[in-house]
Amino acid sequence: MRVTPAVMSDLEPLADLWVELAAGQKAFGSHLRAEVNRPTIRESLARHITIDGVLVARDEADDDILGFVMFEVEVGTYEQDVTRGTISNLFVVPERRGDGLGGRLLDAAETELRDAGVDVVALDVMADNEAARRFYRRHGYGPHRIELEKSIQNDTHSKEDR
Repeated sequence: MRVTPAVMSDLEPLADLWVELAAGQKAFGSHLRAEVNRPTIRESLARHITIDGVLVARDEADDDILGFVMFEVEVGTYEQDVTRGTISNLFVVPERRGDGLGGRLLDAAETELRDAGVDVVALDVMADNEAARRFYRRHGYGPHRIELEKSIQNDTHSKEDR
């Protein structure tokens, strides 16, 4: 297995893998709709490929993509006391999980971000995805911010309780 920058000819296979990633995250409470977001992720992937923000793990034998990671230096409207990088997607095909590909992709993305002057790296993980949370903890990630969510469709709390 080797990690290389993605190229535009990888766009469709990467979009397919992202749809698989998004569909799999439904089991952990994700609200993302997989297939209908294909055009949006395809556009995002194309932009990330253009700025060298996608790395792929390729099979040495047949050059198939076994996983990918998307990342970038965060650019926002607020001044911060650190330069942050973000990892927005990390995916390894199910049959190759546990082979170290995810760690190699993560390490390679962190190296690229460090070389770009990033001080810290942020990423999101589904709260119910304990395997992913364990993976990121093993790689030194810890909570920084916590997002809370509540359904208001069947809210039984009265206004006095709030």
